[in-house]
Amino acid sequence: MRRALIVRGGWAGHSPVETTEMFRPGLSDAGFDVEIAEDLDVYTDAGKLAATDLIVQCWSMGKLTPEQCDGLVSAVRAGTGFAGWHGGVVATFQDSPEYLRMVGGVFLYHPPEFLDYEVRIVRSQSDHPIVAGLPDFTVHTEQYWMLSDSLNNVLATTEFGPPEQPATMPVAWTRNWGAGRIFFSAIGHRTEDLWDPAVYTLTHRGLVWASRQVVQ
Repeated sequence: MRRALIVRGGWAGHSPVETTEMFRPGLSDAGFDVEIAEDLDVYTDAGKLAATDLIVQCWSMGKLTPEQCDGLVSAVRAGTGFAGWHGGVVATFQDSPEYLRMVGGVFLYHPPEFLDYEVRIVRSQSDHPIVAGLPDFTVHTEQYWMLSDSLNNVLATTEFGPPEQPATMPVAWTRNWGAGRIFFSAIGHRTEDLWDPAVYTLTHRGLVWASRQVVQ
């Protein structure tokens, strides 16, 4: 049985307990023994992280100590998967550049009001197991403007900004960091966002995909 570690906490506005509990049954059904941590010191437990196949993080507006950051990044480089959504991944730990380099992006801005916006599956990625069979879809929630880097394998995008000068923003991506796989989705401010069938499917598949790869 594979091991998943859900690390949750930080700003309560992103409902870290409620949102992570949504995906716990699916992880169990996918063959994971799921453990919960609500203290970032878990990232200093090298033995636990080495035995963990997947870290699901939902921790917004937090700070990592150097020891916590090094423990997490080292574990991912060694093969532990890392995945999550929204501010629980990209709107946190902004004083830890090694963490930000690992996840591949950082949140900059969202409009003060929720918006209807289209999420488009990148056509060249339509056969990727995370998005295979998913159509383009529309959500009503926060739209994230982010900085990201060229190592990201972008699976879905949205158009953001004034009509005369829109920017294409990544919504979901994967990347490798050392031997570890990473999945991120920008959608997930509320539990309602994550219950959307397309969003739930995208997110659940991304979590499972990111798990440690075992060489046969």
